[in-house]
Amino acid sequence: MTRARISVSRPAGDALKVLGNQIKLGRMARGWTMLDTAARLGVDHRTLRAVEAGSPRVSIGTVFNTAFLVGVNLFGLSGPELARARRAGEDILALLPQQVREYDQGDADGEDDF
Repeated sequence: MTRARISVSRPAGDALKVLGNQIKLGRMARGWTMLDTAARLGVDHRTLRAVEAGSPRVSIGTVFNTAFLVGVNLFGLSGPELARARRAGEDILALLPQQVREYDQGDADGEDDF
């Protein structure tokens, strides 16, 4: 089964390329070949090549696993800091409504009828 081509915005594409470059730099700083790194991840070397190229077709889980493996701090946070940020976000989300409903614009005259 072939995946559909994903269209990304310019900023999203730039972010993917930046992350791919950081991943490649991290791999090279460790002296790991593409084959070594792919084996450590349990993926094919072509998948790793796509990660490093910033392809939007690679699963985000694979990209994040690769980043962590080669030492790229996602969101500028280390492991424990990232866990704290995750918990803080979950705490905030727990306080918000579970669903978002569309706002009823009411009458076109802008006055509420009671």
